[in-house]
Amino acid sequence: MAGKKKNPNAKYALIALIVAGVACVSTGLIGAAKGLLNIKLVTLENTDGLNLALQISIALLVAGLASYAILSPDTIRRFLTGRQARYGSNSLIISLAFAGILIVANMLAYQNPEFLGAPWDWTEDQSNTLAPETLAALDSLPEKVTATAFYTANLDPTSAEELLLKFKNNSGGKFDYKFVNPDLDPVAAREAGVTGDGKILFTMGDTKEIASFASETEFAQVLIRLISPEARAVYFLEGHGEASIEAGGEVSFSIAKSTLESKNYTVSSLNLLATNKIPEDALAIIIAGPMKPLQSGEIALLKEYVEKGGSLVVMEDPLIVTEFGDTFDPLAKYLTSDWGIVLNKDIVIDLENTNNPLQAVSSQAFPHPITQNLSANYIVILPQARSLSIAGATPENTSPSPLIMTTEKSWGETELVSGENPSFDEGKDTLGPLTLAIASENSISGGRVVVFGNSTFATDQAFDAYGNGNMFVNSVDWAAEQEDLINITPREQTQRTLNPIPNWVMLVMILMAVIVVPGIVVVAGISSWLSRRRKG
Repeated sequence: MAGKKKNPNAKYALIALIVAGVACVSTGLIGAAKGLLNIKLVTLENTDGLNLALQISIALLVAGLASYAILSPDTIRRFLTGRQARYGSNSLIISLAFAGILIVANMLAYQNPEFLGAPWDWTEDQSNTLAPETLAALDSLPEKVTATAFYTANLDPTSAEELLLKFKNNSGGKFDYKFVNPDLDPVAAREAGVTGDGKILFTMGDTKEIASFASETEFAQVLIRLISPEARAVYFLEGHGEASIEAGGEVSFSIAKSTLESKNYTVSSLNLLATNKIPEDALAIIIAGPMKPLQSGEIALLKEYVEKGGSLVVMEDPLIVTEFGDTFDPLAKYLTSDWGIVLNKDIVIDLENTNNPLQAVSSQAFPHPITQNLSANYIVILPQARSLSIAGATPENTSPSPLIMTTEKSWGETELVSGENPSFDEGKDTLGPLTLAIASENSISGGRVVVFGNSTFATDQAFDAYGNGNMFVNSVDWAAEQEDLINITPREQTQRTLNPIPNWVMLVMILMAVIVVPGIVVVAGISSWLSRRRKG
């Protein structure tokens, strides 16, 4: 009986198999190193060499296995056609079929969540369940609501999409949503009256409301406004050189007006010098950048209005950019005497903004309903601003609160000379951080005021910059008492802590998971294969 024909390339095939084995180990080690880098257990200044080594290791692994298959085809053929291969192929087919069923089922469930109803919430504190007030608002929707979220590629929409999906799953088919990139479709954003990033337009029939940011409370408030629309009138004061609220002028508040109107506000101009009366439906009066001082008679009307629960949004620019001169300012006196808010006679120099030190940049936002959706990505820029301060003794029943401040790299310049670089003068100028906006409420009358040391941030040229538009609209919402139409039941968060794992323990865990355990399996498999091969 003739013996088995010896493979003349066996030696080279063995070398290829060894190369593949070494490359496999190298790939595992380099992969473990990249894992350590990703979890920041170790640091490496330049990872290009590591990436190149990983690519070479993978290439050698593939080349080694391919060379072995070419040099020893009979071995590969026996492996693929043997009894073990048939058993293995059956197991593989069953596994692939099971995985396919799971994938298809998950895709159908993801694409058609309405057929599954609301998902189950297994969290201990029910953190993934909407509040009872929100569920009641969804249940009382008279007709379908569609939410259009305007998100650019610069803002992660994940959390907003998760929240919108919760609203859809709990609406009984009366809520749906879609996402639009305003950079790719600016016409849709402009027609919706949406400015800035991360805004969500809610539409029910002919009624529209805009959510400034994605949160359950904000969405629930928007639904309540859609269900129970009420007249919400605000007025821009005029007659003192203020910019127009209509488009067409060199400087105007037309975008601010259209944004408020998209939230179902009725926005009009008000000339107290002509009417000598404040409309009864006024929820807030906006005093935006007067070039000349208000008269004492107007202040008396505004004071009476606020004492009856009215609200003011005051935006006064530095004296140097107005026509005030040395004229007495009754509005500034009223804010100090009745609210403890002082309009400083300076202009902010902010070295944090190296391109233009006359543009004050907010670096810190204090907790307040007005600033709740401001973050590091939503700074407020106030071109040519004056600083504010709180009087030493504030009037009774008032609670002035700073909203935004500059960094320490700023000061309030009191003697700005044209053509000269400003410099800090000890004893004359005020060193930062400087307050740029203050809000206050009278606990007895319910009157509210929001004061800014600048009006330009809300004009058409600056409204869409960073958080400027959000800051203005939030201020009007708060002043008009439209921020608390619904209070979501607070949920006690379950606190869980994990003791820090020592670095050496983490290293051992990674080595065991990535190298030791897989290595044992590989070695056992190779040993079993060699043993069966020797037995024939």
